[in-house]
Amino acid sequence: MIELDPNNIPQHVAIIMDGNGRWAKQKGKMRIFGHKNGIKAVREAVSYAGKVGIKVLTLYAFSRENWTRPEQEVSALMTLFMQALDLEVKKLHNNNIKLNILGDVTGFNANLQNKIARAEKLTENNSALTLNIAANYGGCWDIVQATQNLAQQVKDNKIEVSEINAELLQRCLVTKEQPQVDLLIRTSGEQRISNFLLWQIAYAELYFSDVLWPDFNEKEFNKAIIAYQQRHRRFGGSE
Repeated sequence: MIELDPNNIPQHVAIIMDGNGRWAKQKGKMRIFGHKNGIKAVREAVSYAGKVGIKVLTLYAFSRENWTRPEQEVSALMTLFMQALDLEVKKLHNNNIKLNILGDVTGFNANLQNKIARAEKLTENNSALTLNIAANYGGCWDIVQATQNLAQQVKDNKIEVSEINAELLQRCLVTKEQPQVDLLIRTSGEQRISNFLLWQIAYAELYFSDVLWPDFNEKEFNKAIIAYQQRHRRFGGSE
Protein backbone atom coordinates (compact mmCIF):
# COMPACT_ATOMS: atom_id res chain seq x y z
CA MET A 1 0.00 0.00 0.00
CA ILE A 2 1.08 3.56 -0.69
CA GLU A 3 2.29 5.29 2.47
CA LEU A 4 0.10 8.03 3.85
CA ASP A 5 1.08 11.50 5.01
CA PRO A 6 0.67 11.13 8.79
CA ASN A 7 0.09 14.88 9.08
CA ASN A 8 -2.94 14.82 6.79
CA ILE A 9 -5.16 12.05 8.14
CA PRO A 10 -8.89 12.88 8.11
CA GLN A 11 -10.23 13.13 11.65
CA HIS A 12 -13.71 11.93 10.76
CA VAL A 13 -14.45 9.45 7.96
CA ALA A 14 -18.00 8.42 7.09
CA ILE A 15 -18.85 5.45 4.88
CA ILE A 16 -22.05 4.52 3.06
CA MET A 17 -21.62 0.74 3.00
CA ASP A 18 -23.36 -0.10 -0.27
CA GLY A 19 -23.44 -3.22 -2.42
CA ASN A 20 -24.07 -6.13 -0.04
CA GLY A 21 -27.15 -7.29 -1.97
CA ARG A 22 -25.50 -7.08 -5.37
CA TRP A 23 -22.43 -8.89 -4.04
CA ALA A 24 -24.62 -11.76 -2.85
CA LYS A 25 -26.62 -11.83 -6.11
CA GLN A 26 -23.40 -12.16 -8.11
CA LYS A 27 -22.71 -15.30 -6.10
CA GLY A 28 -26.23 -16.68 -6.48
CA LYS A 29 -26.99 -16.15 -2.79
CA MET A 30 -29.70 -14.42 -0.76
CA ARG A 31 -29.15 -10.74 0.11
CA ILE A 32 -28.58 -11.56 3.78
CA PHE A 33 -25.47 -13.52 2.74
CA GLY A 34 -24.04 -10.23 1.51
CA HIS A 35 -24.94 -8.46 4.75
CA LYS A 36 -23.20 -11.17 6.79
CA ASN A 37 -20.05 -10.85 4.72
CA GLY A 38 -20.30 -7.07 5.02
CA ILE A 39 -19.54 -7.44 8.73
CA LYS A 40 -16.07 -8.71 7.79
CA ALA A 41 -15.52 -5.50 5.83
CA VAL A 42 -16.65 -3.51 8.88
CA ARG A 43 -14.03 -5.24 11.02
CA GLU A 44 -11.33 -4.47 8.47
CA ALA A 45 -12.40 -0.83 8.16
CA VAL A 46 -12.37 -0.36 11.94
CA SER A 47 -8.95 -1.99 12.19
CA TYR A 48 -7.54 0.21 9.42
CA ALA A 49 -9.02 3.39 10.92
CA GLY A 50 -7.31 2.63 14.22
CA LYS A 51 -3.98 1.93 12.53
CA VAL A 52 -3.77 5.17 10.57
CA GLY A 53 -5.06 7.47 13.31
CA ILE A 54 -8.60 8.31 12.22
CA LYS A 55 -10.42 9.61 15.31
CA VAL A 56 -14.07 9.03 14.27
CA LEU A 57 -15.46 6.43 11.86
CA THR A 58 -19.17 6.60 11.03
CA LEU A 59 -20.79 3.71 9.16
CA TYR A 60 -24.26 3.88 7.59
CA ALA A 61 -25.82 0.55 8.53
CA PHE A 62 -29.60 1.05 8.31
CA SER A 63 -31.53 4.10 7.15
CA ARG A 64 -35.03 5.13 8.16
CA GLU A 65 -36.06 4.32 4.60
CA ASN A 66 -34.73 0.76 4.84
CA TRP A 67 -37.86 -0.30 6.74
CA THR A 68 -39.61 -0.42 3.34
CA ARG A 69 -37.48 -3.40 2.30
CA PRO A 70 -39.06 -6.90 2.32
CA GLU A 71 -40.05 -7.92 5.86
CA GLN A 72 -37.88 -11.05 5.72
CA GLU A 73 -34.76 -9.03 4.90
CA VAL A 74 -35.46 -6.43 7.61
CA SER A 75 -36.04 -9.16 10.19
CA ALA A 76 -32.79 -10.87 9.20
CA LEU A 77 -30.92 -7.55 9.44
CA MET A 78 -32.24 -6.93 12.95
CA THR A 79 -31.14 -10.43 14.00
CA LEU A 80 -27.73 -9.82 12.44
CA PHE A 81 -27.46 -6.49 14.28
CA MET A 82 -28.12 -8.17 17.64
CA GLN A 83 -25.65 -10.96 16.90
CA ALA A 84 -22.99 -8.44 15.90
CA LEU A 85 -23.48 -6.54 19.15
CA ASP A 86 -23.09 -9.77 21.13
CA LEU A 87 -19.96 -10.84 19.25
CA GLU A 88 -18.14 -7.59 18.58
CA VAL A 89 -18.65 -5.27 21.55
CA LYS A 90 -16.12 -6.93 23.86
CA LYS A 91 -13.54 -6.82 21.05
CA LEU A 92 -14.22 -3.12 20.56
CA HIS A 93 -13.88 -2.52 24.29
CA ASN A 94 -10.62 -4.47 24.49
CA ASN A 95 -9.26 -2.28 21.70
CA ASN A 96 -10.26 0.95 23.50
CA ILE A 97 -12.96 1.77 20.89
CA LYS A 98 -16.04 3.78 21.85
CA LEU A 99 -19.30 2.67 20.21
CA ASN A 100 -22.20 5.01 19.49
CA ILE A 101 -25.43 4.08 17.75
CA LEU A 102 -26.67 7.13 15.85
CA GLY A 103 -30.39 7.19 15.08
CA ASP A 104 -33.82 6.74 16.56
CA VAL A 105 -33.26 3.60 18.64
CA THR A 106 -36.88 3.70 19.85
CA GLY A 107 -37.75 2.16 16.48
CA PHE A 108 -36.08 -1.11 17.55
CA ASN A 109 -37.52 -3.80 19.81
CA ALA A 110 -36.81 -3.71 23.55
CA ASN A 111 -34.19 -6.47 23.40
CA LEU A 112 -32.14 -4.66 20.77
CA GLN A 113 -32.50 -1.34 22.60
CA ASN A 114 -31.13 -2.96 25.76
CA LYS A 115 -28.17 -4.45 23.89
CA ILE A 116 -27.40 -1.03 22.39
CA ALA A 117 -27.57 0.67 25.78
CA ARG A 118 -25.26 -1.92 27.39
CA ALA A 119 -22.75 -1.68 24.51
CA GLU A 120 -22.62 2.10 24.68
CA LYS A 121 -22.28 2.04 28.46
CA LEU A 122 -19.45 -0.50 28.36
CA THR A 123 -17.39 1.49 25.85
CA GLU A 124 -18.31 5.07 26.80
CA ASN A 125 -14.91 5.95 28.29
CA ASN A 126 -12.78 4.46 25.51
CA SER A 127 -10.63 6.88 23.53
CA ALA A 128 -8.60 5.20 20.75
CA LEU A 129 -11.38 5.52 18.15
CA THR A 130 -15.04 6.51 18.15
CA LEU A 131 -17.11 4.13 16.03
CA ASN A 132 -20.53 5.48 15.08
CA ILE A 133 -23.06 3.05 13.62
CA ALA A 134 -25.92 4.95 11.97
CA ALA A 135 -29.00 2.77 12.41
CA ASN A 136 -32.59 3.91 11.86
CA TYR A 137 -30.90 7.15 10.88
CA GLY A 138 -31.62 9.85 8.33
CA GLY A 139 -29.97 13.21 7.82
CA CYS A 140 -33.30 15.07 7.53
CA TRP A 141 -34.56 13.39 10.72
CA ASP A 142 -31.34 14.39 12.50
CA ILE A 143 -31.78 18.07 11.62
CA VAL A 144 -35.48 17.99 12.55
CA GLN A 145 -34.85 16.40 15.97
CA ALA A 146 -32.11 18.97 16.63
CA THR A 147 -34.51 21.77 15.68
CA GLN A 148 -37.18 20.35 17.99
CA ASN A 149 -34.61 20.21 20.78
CA LEU A 150 -33.78 23.89 20.31
CA ALA A 151 -37.47 24.82 20.11
CA GLN A 152 -38.10 23.04 23.41
CA GLN A 153 -35.20 24.92 25.02
CA VAL A 154 -36.74 28.21 23.87
CA LYS A 155 -40.13 27.12 25.20
CA ASP A 156 -38.53 26.25 28.55
CA ASN A 157 -36.84 29.68 28.65
CA LYS A 158 -33.39 28.10 28.62
CA ILE A 159 -32.26 30.02 25.55
CA GLU A 160 -33.47 32.98 23.49
CA VAL A 161 -34.37 32.62 19.81
CA SER A 162 -31.61 35.12 19.04
CA GLU A 163 -29.05 32.76 20.59
CA ILE A 164 -29.72 29.98 18.06
CA ASN A 165 -26.80 29.62 15.64
CA ALA A 166 -25.05 26.90 13.66
CA GLU A 167 -22.82 25.89 16.59
CA LEU A 168 -25.79 25.46 18.93
CA LEU A 169 -27.73 23.40 16.39
CA GLN A 170 -24.70 21.24 15.69
CA ARG A 171 -24.47 20.32 19.38
CA CYS A 172 -28.06 19.03 19.20
CA LEU A 173 -27.32 16.66 16.31
CA VAL A 174 -26.68 13.00 17.16
CA THR A 175 -22.96 13.50 16.52
CA LYS A 176 -22.91 16.26 19.18
CA GLU A 177 -19.33 17.45 19.86
CA GLN A 178 -17.69 15.22 17.24
CA PRO A 179 -15.74 16.88 14.42
CA GLN A 180 -17.44 17.47 11.08
CA VAL A 181 -16.88 14.79 8.44
CA ASP A 182 -13.65 15.25 6.46
CA LEU A 183 -14.10 12.36 4.03
CA LEU A 184 -17.28 10.62 2.87
CA ILE A 185 -16.83 7.30 1.08
CA ARG A 186 -19.54 5.42 -0.79
CA THR A 187 -18.94 1.94 -2.18
CA SER A 188 -20.57 0.04 -5.10
CA GLY A 189 -20.26 2.78 -7.71
CA GLU A 190 -23.38 4.70 -6.70
CA GLN A 191 -22.83 8.46 -6.50
CA ARG A 192 -25.40 9.94 -4.14
CA ILE A 193 -25.63 10.92 -0.47
CA SER A 194 -28.82 8.99 0.42
CA ASN A 195 -29.86 11.24 3.31
CA PHE A 196 -26.69 10.58 5.30
CA LEU A 197 -25.18 13.14 7.71
CA LEU A 198 -26.49 16.05 5.64
CA TRP A 199 -25.31 18.74 8.06
CA GLN A 200 -22.07 17.03 9.02
CA ILE A 201 -20.77 16.59 5.44
CA ALA A 202 -21.13 20.28 4.49
CA TYR A 203 -17.42 20.50 3.53
CA ALA A 204 -16.52 16.83 3.30
CA GLU A 205 -14.47 15.47 0.43
CA LEU A 206 -16.47 12.83 -1.47
CA TYR A 207 -14.96 9.57 -2.70
CA PHE A 208 -16.89 7.00 -4.71
CA SER A 209 -15.53 3.47 -5.00
CA ASP A 210 -16.74 0.90 -7.54
CA VAL A 211 -15.96 -1.90 -5.08
CA LEU A 212 -18.96 -3.60 -3.47
CA TRP A 213 -18.89 -3.29 0.32
CA PRO A 214 -17.97 -6.91 1.25
CA ASP A 215 -14.84 -6.50 -0.92
CA PHE A 216 -13.88 -3.12 0.56
CA ASN A 217 -10.65 -3.93 2.38
CA GLU A 218 -7.68 -2.04 3.84
CA LYS A 219 -6.16 -1.58 0.37
CA GLU A 220 -9.35 0.09 -0.92
CA PHE A 221 -9.67 2.22 2.23
CA ASN A 222 -6.05 3.29 1.75
CA LYS A 223 -6.85 4.38 -1.83
CA ALA A 224 -9.61 6.62 -0.48
CA ILE A 225 -7.27 8.27 2.03
CA ILE A 226 -4.61 8.78 -0.66
CA ALA A 227 -7.22 10.47 -2.88
CA TYR A 228 -8.22 12.67 0.07
CA GLN A 229 -4.62 13.68 0.69
CA GLN A 230 -4.20 14.73 -2.94
CA ARG A 231 -7.01 17.28 -2.71
CA HIS A 232 -6.76 20.88 -1.57
CA ARG A 233 -9.54 21.84 0.82
CA ARG A 234 -10.47 25.51 0.66
CA PHE A 235 -13.71 25.58 2.71
CA GLY A 236 -15.17 28.23 0.44
CA GLY A 237 -12.01 30.35 0.35
CA SER A 238 -9.55 30.96 -2.46
CA GLU A 239 -6.15 29.44 -3.13
